Amino acid sequence: MAPQATPVQQPVPVPYPPAADHATAPQPQPQPPTPQHLAQPSTPQPPTPQPAAPQPAAEAPRTLQYRFDGPEDAPVLVIGPSLGTTWHMWDRQVPELAQHWRVFRYDLPGHGGAPAHAAPSVAELADRLIATLDGLGVQRFGYAGCSIGGAVGADLALRHPHRVASLALVASSPRFGTADEFRQRGVIVRTNGLEPMARTAPERWFTPGFAAAQPAIVEWAVQMVRTTDPGCYIAACEALAAFDIRDHLGRIGVPTLVLVGAEDQVTGPAEARTLVAGIPDARLALVPGASHLAPVEQPAAVCDLLLTHFSTAWQDAPSAAPATPLVPGPATPATPFAPLAEIAPAPDAPEAVGPQRENRHERGVKVRREVLGDAHVDAVNASADPFTEDFQELVTRYEWGEAWSRDGLDRRTRSCVTLTALVASGHLEGLAAHTRAALRNGLTPAEIKEVLLQTAVYCGIPAAGAAFTIAQSVIQEETTPPA
Repeated sequence: MAPQATPVQQPVPVPYPPAADHATAPQPQPQPPTPQHLAQPSTPQPPTPQPAAPQPAAEAPRTLQYRFDGPEDAPVLVIGPSLGTTWHMWDRQVPELAQHWRVFRYDLPGHGGAPAHAAPSVAELADRLIATLDGLGVQRFGYAGCSIGGAVGADLALRHPHRVASLALVASSPRFGTADEFRQRGVIVRTNGLEPMARTAPERWFTPGFAAAQPAIVEWAVQMVRTTDPGCYIAACEALAAFDIRDHLGRIGVPTLVLVGAEDQVTGPAEARTLVAGIPDARLALVPGASHLAPVEQPAAVCDLLLTHFSTAWQDAPSAAPATPLVPGPATPATPFAPLAEIAPAPDAPEAVGPQRENRHERGVKVRREVLGDAHVDAVNASADPFTEDFQELVTRYEWGEAWSRDGLDRRTRSCVTLTALVASGHLEGLAAHTRAALRNGLTPAEIKEVLLQTAVYCGIPAAGAAFTIAQSVIQEETTPPA
């Protein structure tokens, strides 16, 4: 009997095209829209609620919702979705791929009815995927992923090279835009819900001509975003904000296809060429007439490229040997993108001061950028000169490397304290930056309002009034959805 998928717990968006299900998960859904150049489109149906099934609490966060298609004795090909989509974005490729491989598809947490256990990083998503495959006895597999799904594949190739036989990165990048862009997206979703992201998805995902000619598919795509869990969407934005493997591309040692829509404005040909230039065994495939969701917009072309790649570039399993560390040198972290915690020397060692100070500075730079944003920190650094650079070093090391880096309070609470202290001390010149930081740290506008109301009682009406004016302007700027 084939393995069963993780049970769904939320409404599932309409699937794109039907595919033969050999294993898994949700029950068959209503017929989806079909591209006009393949068949006549049908009217998209509303999502069908699925009954929630109990899942052991200890196991739920460790695995992903999945399905299998294809013969049980075929090599496994894992396919990953993009942010805001479900495994159905690959339905047009599966019938052909499943003739050659046992196709394993998964949903991101909170997507497509998957349990809403948010994953804070790309590495965590990769770890959950590995745990799911381990539970099914799958050791060696090919991997294709779109956007954040591609990021998961790159992470697997870096940290689990002995598991990945071949790799295809679709509409992917070694770094997705800027951290500020994705954290800003999280602020908008936290304040306004997913409707702004759903409304703007078609222009990010499809070329204008396709969107105009295929309104049913556009509506299907919008529905996928609307039925995503907001908290999981925000967590995925945070994961993409922190993802950066530009310095590690040379360590991806498997044959890699980098596939991108020629008109992709999200992760376009420039990002694809960066991947190809950095990965030793990589080749580029540009898909004409396609934007970010090339597998949906040009299904036949993408399918042909994947078939050719995985049929000709599949490495045999290497001999059992420990995985090569991601970063060379004796102090290599086990997880590639997490900061290395330095082991402190004995208290009486005179050389301890230097390394500790350096560690605080590096930690401070990281936390300062995460809280205040790259744009703010870059502007401060650009304005520094020999007279102020020592002060900025002190701020980075002491304020951000020590106080903001402590474990005793979470960042939401620290933002509440900071806003209150700025109002109480009358240092309102820093309030705008820390209002932005509070939004990035997870406070809603309503919660910031409550903090400032509390300051009116204990810090004075005039100070709170001035603070409201500053905070109101920042909140309007930061939380206004894109047009």
